[in-house]
Amino acid sequence: MNITRMDLADAGSPERLVLEILKCEPQLPIPVPIEELCLRLDIHEILPLTTKGFEGGLITTPDKFKGTILFNAASPRERRRFTIAHELGHFLMPSHVPSAEGQFLCKLQDMRELKGGESDRRLKMEVEANRFASQLLLPPPKFRVDVAVGKDPDIRQMTAIARKYDVSKEATARAYVHFREEPVAVVVTHNGRVLRDYHNALKFPKLAIPAGAMVPAHSLLRRRTHEQGVASDIDETDAGVWLHVERGRQPAPLYEQVLVQRDGYALIMLSRDVASGDDEEEDEEGEMTSAQRLKRRLDRDC
Repeated sequence: MNITRMDLADAGSPERLVLEILKCEPQLPIPVPIEELCLRLDIHEILPLTTKGFEGGLITTPDKFKGTILFNAASPRERRRFTIAHELGHFLMPSHVPSAEGQFLCKLQDMRELKGGESDRRLKMEVEANRFASQLLLPPPKFRVDVAVGKDPDIRQMTAIARKYDVSKEATARAYVHFREEPVAVVVTHNGRVLRDYHNALKFPKLAIPAGAMVPAHSLLRRRTHEQGVASDIDETDAGVWLHVERGRQPAPLYEQVLVQRDGYALIMLSRDVASGDDEEEDEEGEMTSAQRLKRRLDRDC
């Protein structure tokens, strides 16, 4: 690598920083060698974190001449990589000022913050650091190409991408729902309860099931038995199971897929077809049974 911090002198936003890094390192390999990149950008140490209750940290001086990144050694490797990228974002963004003690200390929840912060300066910094980490580890020019592969959204595709980029499935899901053309949502559950969901609000409607609620009884997760670590087939589900449906209105088909993980966790992918302006085709699909619509969708892969 030849990049230095001088190359990033005019970049202040997460997106501009990543753009300049990719411009200086057009052959940056996948998975991104995040620790090597940190050392090129004046991070002189990357050490395990000894303070309990935190996922990562950054120790630096007010002028940010150099810094030390801290990470939770007990976390999975993929999460550690995101943590290191997150803390690098704090270090590189001029507007991110450390505490009076010269440090940032970030909890696991900070790594999941995706919006807000207009009236909360600390939250804004966490959101920006997450945007930086996501785009750095999942560089849009390459990630967009990988996400577009395949006729339909598929958890198997998403997990393969996560392995390729060496990031967690959840971090991949956050980006996947924005870059995939079709409307997609990914729901994270634990012991049958919804923890959180990710979707592009411009393409996918808000779920009717709030965080903390039980996964609906008619969801694919609960109406079938699933093998841990093996993604289910894609199945059509009544849209009313997950979405608000107006009385008397026929909703667009909703497709569901499940991946059961360890310790009671599971991912549920919900997807819909790309909106079509062809009324004749929509009328034709409206007359089909659920099984016929699903078969038609799967036949596109042939």
